Amino acid sequence: MATITIPHVVNPHRRRLLGVAAMAIAAAQLATIGSAAAQSGKVPAIKPGTNTSFPSLKQIDAGVLNVGYAEAGPSDGPVVFLLHGWPYDIHSFVDVAPLLASQGYRVIVPYVRGCGATRFLTHSTMRNGQDAAVAADMIALMDALKIQKAIFGGFDWGGRTADIVAALWPERCKALVSVSGYVLASQEFNKMPLPPKAEYQWWYQYYFATERGVLGYEKYRQDFNKLIWQTASPQWDFDDATFDRTAASCSNPDYVAIVIHNYRWRLGLAAGEAKYNDIERRLAAGPVITVPTITMEGDANGAPHADPEAYRKKFAGDYEHRLITGGVGHNLPQEAPQAFAQAVIDVAGS
Repeated sequence: MATITIPHVVNPHRRRLLGVAAMAIAAAQLATIGSAAAQSGKVPAIKPGTNTSFPSLKQIDAGVLNVGYAEAGPSDGPVVFLLHGWPYDIHSFVDVAPLLASQGYRVIVPYVRGCGATRFLTHSTMRNGQDAAVAADMIALMDALKIQKAIFGGFDWGGRTADIVAALWPERCKALVSVSGYVLASQEFNKMPLPPKAEYQWWYQYYFATERGVLGYEKYRQDFNKLIWQTASPQWDFDDATFDRTAASCSNPDYVAIVIHNYRWRLGLAAGEAKYNDIERRLAAGPVITVPTITMEGDANGAPHADPEAYRKKFAGDYEHRLITGGVGHNLPQEAPQAFAQAVIDVAGS
């Protein structure tokens, strides 16, 4: 396995997939990107938090949802879907999106079901947070936007969704950037107990399994989410304004229902929907991902994650793993946007 360590505190060097040669990253600000930089495929240096919002949001009916999403870059550029996790939102990519747009990519950053501006079209639709449903949402969104194929990048729930699309719909996925690697799972897989230290890291899913947990999350969701941010990224010195921008997304009326169902479903404590049974059956087999892939990990990720060697054999195409140093935690795209954007560009050219 090719593993490259990229320091976050220094401008990350561009690496070609499966290569070890490096080229210096330009130290230009995003506003002064020239055509030469755009043609070189080098992501300019950017301080995390440079951007605080997306210019505008769009809405489109897709499957069972009306999806809220941000879009950046030329409409005819190669498409990149950037998928956020929990308890995060599209602001995890607020610096990544303009970096990629400056390189000619069309960037789509959707709110996951139950979050932000995304809404269910009918009251009768099950508020289902199972992995297959969330992944099917992305295929429906691609169809609604008339996008046949795209690069996918994500972390946390978004990393799992991106992995599912790459594994089960490779004809729709050109390449993949996945934080924490191969994070596909199934109810059958989740029946297996973990060592006590690993189980301890998942304490919140056991809390959500109780009615006390549901009531507690309803009442204290902001404090709860901030605690997750702090434990998952213990060295990320985010300010209140950064957290508050994302915290607004959990005012979605279905937010708590989707979060609770997702974690209960994982433990087999809540049923999914029969229409996703075939997807779940295929996921239970642990499918290999064949599209070109770069996996990434922050050196200070406080969330549960596997060692890269544990999932290396799950990637059969061109592959590289990158360790981003400098105290980077679980929310890697927001903490190290330059490194994440560079990975997207590098894997796109593989």
